[in-house]
Amino acid sequence: MAAPTQAGPTTTQQTNAFRVRGADASPASSETTAGTLKRTLGRTDLIAMGVGTIVGAGIFVTTGIAAATKAGPSIVLSFLLAGAVCVLVALCYSELASMTPVSGSAYTYTYSTMGEVPAFLVGWNLLLEYAVATAAIAIGWSGLFGAALNSLFDVSLPKAISASPSAGGVIDLPAVIIVGLIVAVLVFEVKIAAAVVKTLVALTIAVLVVVVAVGAPHIQADNWTPFLPFGVNGIAAGAAMAFFAYLGFDVVATSAEETRDPRRDLPWGIIGSVVIATVLYIAVSAVLTGVAPYSSLNNSAPVATALAAIGVGWIGKVILVASVIALTKGLLMVFYGQTRLLFAMSRDGLVPKALCRTNSRGAPVRLSLLLGVVIAAVAGFTPIDTVAELVNIGALFAFLIVALGVMILRRTDPGRARPFRTPLMPLVPILAIAGCIWLATTFEALTWLRFVIWSAVGLVLYLGYGRRHSVVAGGAA
Repeated sequence: MAAPTQAGPTTTQQTNAFRVRGADASPASSETTAGTLKRTLGRTDLIAMGVGTIVGAGIFVTTGIAAATKAGPSIVLSFLLAGAVCVLVALCYSELASMTPVSGSAYTYTYSTMGEVPAFLVGWNLLLEYAVATAAIAIGWSGLFGAALNSLFDVSLPKAISASPSAGGVIDLPAVIIVGLIVAVLVFEVKIAAAVVKTLVALTIAVLVVVVAVGAPHIQADNWTPFLPFGVNGIAAGAAMAFFAYLGFDVVATSAEETRDPRRDLPWGIIGSVVIATVLYIAVSAVLTGVAPYSSLNNSAPVATALAAIGVGWIGKVILVASVIALTKGLLMVFYGQTRLLFAMSRDGLVPKALCRTNSRGAPVRLSLLLGVVIAAVAGFTPIDTVAELVNIGALFAFLIVALGVMILRRTDPGRARPFRTPLMPLVPILAIAGCIWLATTFEALTWLRFVIWSAVGLVLYLGYGRRHSVVAGGAA
């Protein structure tokens, strides 16, 4: 296979570490060039990918836990708040995505507005965010898969092969296997992955519609009293916890280089997926807290718990299967987003460029296999719930930077063509930034400490490797 091409994004050469890459950056045009992805995705594919990522573990697990421990019945307002902040951020994403239709999402946009160091730190934190999310979903998938086997076929997996060593097992084998299957799908062609996701999204939405239709007639207003048991701050805390789910529209942004008409379709995919998913979250959370006391939902299967409380426990088996399906598509999309982010950083030279080589189908096989091995090892042997909040803080950091970047680019390059323009400037990005900061204030001090440490490690890596090998700086490949 040929070595990665040096012909890469259009650059603006600067001598300092805050050199900015041109906002119209685009990869080499040749489809046969290693390091170039193929444009095969349409608008429907993008919306399905976004919804498929957002409507996963969050709606089947996080909804109940957030209601029980953070917000109570006002979890409905938490999802409304999280969705509103994400819509504001999505409007900012859409402007930059339409201007910069290449892989990398927030990392790429930051490179075009603030420079190389901030971009690397955004990408570095997003890599951790994706890695933790992928491993967490794989572990959750394993638990639900085991529960489904037991419920449907009365088969119990031995603990030795279904739990990590810290949980009394040897290896969480189902988690390892599902990661392997996800890698196998993605190393073929993204169009195949998109087709799989569209099918799974349709099944998941159908099940959620059934949940709302079955549960709505049984809502008791008394279950919504008190509506704010944790106060107004509980709404923000619930929204911050729910942010884990909204990683999906960043995944849509990472697919820019594989979208047939990114300038037209990316804004639809980003904004559409957030709106659809938010409506689903609000409807389901309203039903769950309306049919059962919110305190009873603090478990791994809150949807089944709530429906069992109104005498329709038969749907529990359906919910288990739907949960496995939802986590499968979520895992597929989060892993996909991580590979495209690392692909963009590799092609820019900030991490080893050998990782950005693609096969004849336009798939980055090397980095997919590398990430697959790492994620499978983490999911199979390590409990990671103690760092789960890093997913949210990394996302908020990236979202805040993107919103800031839109305002910077409007000032530094006002004449550049913008196929999609963020409305109500600068109000929308300012509100997006304020929302991200508000949600971030709900995190524990330890989460902030981990964030600072991880960022410091990334800065050392950049100074030791990325600065010297940066394509923008004309560094070595």
